[in-house]
Amino acid sequence: MTAQPEITQRDLRSRSKEIMDAVQAGQAFTVTRDGHRIGELVPLRRRRRFVSRSEFAAMSRSAPDLSLDAFRADQDATADQHPDDPYAR
Repeated sequence: MTAQPEITQRDLRSRSKEIMDAVQAGQAFTVTRDGHRIGELVPLRRRRRFVSRSEFAAMSRSAPDLSLDAFRADQDATADQHPDDPYAR
């Protein structure tokens, strides 16, 4: 994993457009003040809204097999079998 470039608070103020353009393009930065690391400037992850049918089919083929009985047993073990009645007062 490569280290993020460090930028000073002053650089962030004076080169904000250039730095924000780099963040928008996927670059992350560590912000420093007086030689101390104070934060990270990282791009937001973009969520894809749709997945093509062929991509979904390819992902499905490589998905692990699931045991329905094991899945239900896990649910039963973690689910509250006797939830409180919110109307019983």
